[in-house]
Amino acid sequence: MLSVRWERFNVQGGRVWLILPLLLMLWTLLGPVGGNAAATASSPPMAAPVVVIPVQQTIESGLERFLQRSFQQAYDLGAMHIILEINTLGGSLESAEHIGQLVKESQIPTIAYVRGKAISAGTYIALNAERIAMEPGSSMGAAAVVDAEGHEVEQGKVISYWAGHMKAAAELRGRDPLIAQAMVDKRQGISLPQISREIAAGDILTLTAGEAVKVGYAETLAADRQAVYAFIGGEGHPLVELKPSLAEQVSRWVTQPWVSVVLLLIGIAGVAIELFVPGFGIAGIIGVLGFGLYFFGHYLAGFAGVEEIALFIAGILLLVIEMFVTSFGILGVLGALCLFGGVVLSAHNMKLGMANLGIAFVLAIIVVAIFVRIFKRRGVWNKFILRESLSADKGYVSTVTRFELVGQTGLAITPLRPSGTASFGEERLDVVTDGEFVAAGTEVVIHSVEGSRIVVKPRKDPLV
Repeated sequence: MLSVRWERFNVQGGRVWLILPLLLMLWTLLGPVGGNAAATASSPPMAAPVVVIPVQQTIESGLERFLQRSFQQAYDLGAMHIILEINTLGGSLESAEHIGQLVKESQIPTIAYVRGKAISAGTYIALNAERIAMEPGSSMGAAAVVDAEGHEVEQGKVISYWAGHMKAAAELRGRDPLIAQAMVDKRQGISLPQISREIAAGDILTLTAGEAVKVGYAETLAADRQAVYAFIGGEGHPLVELKPSLAEQVSRWVTQPWVSVVLLLIGIAGVAIELFVPGFGIAGIIGVLGFGLYFFGHYLAGFAGVEEIALFIAGILLLVIEMFVTSFGILGVLGALCLFGGVVLSAHNMKLGMANLGIAFVLAIIVVAIFVRIFKRRGVWNKFILRESLSADKGYVSTVTRFELVGQTGLAITPLRPSGTASFGEERLDVVTDGEFVAAGTEVVIHSVEGSRIVVKPRKDPLV
């Protein structure tokens, strides 16, 4: 639902009448945010709608946020029933728990319509619905717990925890809890005489649509959505399908753990490379975009607020200041802590945020090291380093050395103590002795020339 909050318009005179029609036109064109495909109408429906909510692809925090919004929208519409169209291979255990709780506590009757697969966490969500309908050829079960790499978890404590949740969801809706346990714990065999199947210990149970109906895990087979609509008695009620908005689709994609790691890697590596490889350019822009997309997605998902984003920006500023201000590392440490806090606090949970940041940081070090090695002569810091030696053999001289003066005789114009002025013909030069005092009017001879330093000695033989 799109709620409009009127702010004070600083307009003058009749200008407001130009703005209001534009706002009304925009409202008419855009309609409600959230992707209502079939509900928008110029007048409210005469009967409570049946709301269809898709539960598809991977179960993660972005989907959880979408379902929270969709259930609230169904309440606002006064829906008479909610159809959850499920087609998923599972996903996050934590998100599945939250979604299952949302379905279980729904004040509107719910039916899960399995279209394709309700595997693992998808089965748990379906079991929390009041009724289940399945499309012919669909399946449910195989709810074993796996780790991030897809390997089955063997820890008894974890298996028992998840099996308990599955059994509780089954018991809540009057279904056999042992079947739910057999979908999770392969250590428990089970006999299913209704479908003439024996599940031996070591196997995980998966039910086809027909088998699910026979064992009481689904109430009906439904070839399409209209069949489910008729099964729940939805005739005469408008059918409303809620779809993720574009922002929610972006949020779902960005908040996936592997995507978050990639975005953080791009952000860290991009900014770091920009510091060591030529001035502000492509690397810096890509790095900023990586961080921006990370926070944008988590902000849309409701995980990151203004505070986390401000904390992250403060960290960037402190690190930049540390480069130009001597703070004995204090600003650098504070900046790093702010960056770390901003990323971790904006994640779905702190443990996941720390893991994502740690992986991205290690990978970024490797990427930056490779770039610095390849482009080490082109870095911005090289502008502050004089790498060439300014030697005389390369033609660099700071002053003209007048070796032709050696041996010339002149007259000390001023006392030399040991420096002073002497004339040589028509030229007056600043000269210096080896340390001895030479009175004014004494004849001197240029003994050596060292750069701009002209060394003289008193003449031993008087001039003729």
